[in-house]
Amino acid sequence: MIQSWANLLTLLRLFSTPLLIWLIISERWWFAATILFVAILSDIFDGKIARKMNQATAFGGLFDHATDAILVSAASWALAQLGLINGMLWVLILVAFAQYTLDSKALSGQKLRSSKLGRYNGIAYFALICVCIASQCLRLQILNPMLSWAAWTLVATSLLSMGDRLYSLLRRDA
Repeated sequence: MIQSWANLLTLLRLFSTPLLIWLIISERWWFAATILFVAILSDIFDGKIARKMNQATAFGGLFDHATDAILVSAASWALAQLGLINGMLWVLILVAFAQYTLDSKALSGQKLRSSKLGRYNGIAYFALICVCIASQCLRLQILNPMLSWAAWTLVATSLLSMGDRLYSLLRRDA
């Protein structure tokens, strides 16, 4: 299954997730920032490498998105354990990804069917985690109320995205 450089990069990102969680929980912010930076670089380059080497597959896309969902939901969980963001977001990330996967019929080899709001949410999950970790590195606790508000906003937009995807599915099947 891991037959390409792109999938190997994705696998390395997946394996970095437990380390990132441990670093967040132990409040080793600069190390967490470094691991997150490397994870984001791997996310940027895995798709580019797959396309450039003509190795893009439905499995690779699913593997990449699943790894992203695991990474951002786990990091959100860790940040919630420290009281930096709400404890609902990480669950919604996983549920939204499961819906995205099932709705796209990705488990049967179909390509993932994206939505604009879902894509923006995916980027915003990463951004929230980056800003949370950066604010702790730089001791900018003044940002904590804004980060909490941003996390609640992502809860709302995740629910909207899931509702939109469900509505589209029901309309398509009707």
